[in-house]
Amino acid sequence: MPVILRWLLRLGPVNPIAVRLVQGGSRRQRHMYIRSAYLLALIITLLYLLMYETSRGLSTRDLAAAAASSFEIVAYLQVTLICLLAPVFMAGAIAQEANPRTWDILLTTPMSAGEIVLGNLFGRLFFILALLFSSLPLFALTQLFGGVPGQTIFASYLIAACAALFVGALAIALSVSRLVGKRAVFAFYVGVVSFLAITYAADRLRSTPDVVSYMTAINPFLALKALLDPTNYARYQPGSQVGLAAWFLEHPVTTFCVLSGVSAVALMAASTVTVRLGGIAGVGAGASAGGGVPWYRKIFGLSAKGAEHRAPRAVWSNPIAWREAAARNATFGRMLARWGFILLGAIWGIGIIAYYRINAASMIPEDLRAIVLYTVIGELAVVTLVALNMAATAVAREREDGTLDLLLTTPITPAAYLGGKVRGMVAYLIPLLAVPVGTLLIAGIYVLLVQVSPGLHPTGIKGVEVAYLQPAGAGPGLTIQVPAILPEAGIILAMVGVPFIAFCCVIGLDWSLKSKGSIGSVVSTVGVVGVIAGLVGMCSYKGGQNIEMIGPVLAAMTPATAAFAGVYVEDALNETMNKQSAPLEVARIGMFIGAAVFGAIWIAVVFGVRATIVHKFDMTVRRLAGTA
Repeated sequence: MPVILRWLLRLGPVNPIAVRLVQGGSRRQRHMYIRSAYLLALIITLLYLLMYETSRGLSTRDLAAAAASSFEIVAYLQVTLICLLAPVFMAGAIAQEANPRTWDILLTTPMSAGEIVLGNLFGRLFFILALLFSSLPLFALTQLFGGVPGQTIFASYLIAACAALFVGALAIALSVSRLVGKRAVFAFYVGVVSFLAITYAADRLRSTPDVVSYMTAINPFLALKALLDPTNYARYQPGSQVGLAAWFLEHPVTTFCVLSGVSAVALMAASTVTVRLGGIAGVGAGASAGGGVPWYRKIFGLSAKGAEHRAPRAVWSNPIAWREAAARNATFGRMLARWGFILLGAIWGIGIIAYYRINAASMIPEDLRAIVLYTVIGELAVVTLVALNMAATAVAREREDGTLDLLLTTPITPAAYLGGKVRGMVAYLIPLLAVPVGTLLIAGIYVLLVQVSPGLHPTGIKGVEVAYLQPAGAGPGLTIQVPAILPEAGIILAMVGVPFIAFCCVIGLDWSLKSKGSIGSVVSTVGVVGVIAGLVGMCSYKGGQNIEMIGPVLAAMTPATAAFAGVYVEDALNETMNKQSAPLEVARIGMFIGAAVFGAIWIAVVFGVRATIVHKFDMTVRRLAGTA
């Protein structure tokens, strides 16, 4: 075999690391369940859409339209699942950095730096690409109906593959850099979700959202939209732009694929250079225990870094609850991150209203509604991910460092231990949850004040009026006015948000107890809560839109749907708003009832899951004793 061919094979197909990862992962039941769930979700969605669309007619035109519509939705679903599952399969690469012994062993082997980096990338990326290829026969079925060009199918696969390649390269770069520890998996999730949300919101909040923007070429969902919906999301005409603008605005799909590939190559090149140098983090000097206390640590009531003593603090009646809430604020970095999020969120929420008032002449209420909703949904996503990460590592972390063994020697019962965990985490998260609740509440109160006193806003009451509806019971020409944002929307969000966060915590606690390591616990928790929240949220969304009277109650089932209904009440509660004689009053009362009912249901689920965990606590702890 030629030397150059043998060298190329060792970089990819026969790379020892890639072979080990593929063989090991192929035997894991968790990976099999993920692949099965992925295909099952695509199959059920496609079959349901085809059956629903073809029920309207069976002509050739109808079949082609049904296939095109179904393919578009399933293509979006596939990219969504790839973006969610890519961090799952790449989590092991990031977690590898947390154990320096792994790197010590790898760096003593005769493998080159390129083989180490590319072996990790290809070995873990194999499972993601296998998911894509496994669904190809399913997409080929749409060709039987017509209306879906084969080129479009392969282009959608290319977008998903490029997104997975970039995410995988970024994960390997994080692992090689040695800049982050076990919490890198959580940061990775938050970073991916935040990037997609920010770029999507920036594109949709433009004055011309029906044409592509610079965000299109860096967001896989926008690139897919430009590919599948060129009529409502048009590209610029060829030759109308020059330079980079021509690439980004005339060829957004090609640009996205090229940027993803180039970025992945750049990240791999940087990782290859730094992998044998100990990463780019360097060797940090140990903290000095001497010296005075810096002013920024005094603000948070902390002693000098490395000090052996600190001021005593009062403990709650349940020491586990106090420890869970207080330990999250034990370091300066954690305090800064928590209060930084709260402060920036408060400034941003107030800034939205100030900016809207200053630019009253150029901004319409729809702009205010969109900005507030995107902000609240993004903040809710961050708080939920923080809750999942905290809960999923609460017990697994203590098992790994031996703390759980010490706690089991105390008189603390399993019920007090687990109940204290949930209470402490919820107490820690409530100030974070106050950010999206406060943002929605501030916007709603401002709308209410302008309705009461139109002179408060430069353009008067018209500045906050939105859609006019025509209820079925109203006479010809009669309309109703809907506030831009319901004043009580923040209260409704708080009523269902706190119980939902407690539910996330108890689910994470359950997986943390029965998982051997914190990484597997985090991945499992995110997957389970994501599926439950997605299914419940979809039922809440469709029920709110399509069911009269009961719709407002169902719309408050989850925090996300409650926030959406509080902002876009005429869209979220369409059936109720168009068929009631007093639609706005019915909607408001129904949402309050729904928040109270489903808040109580979430709390009941929390107590039920907690009771189940308490029942199996001793058996699970003994079974996993000594594992790390």
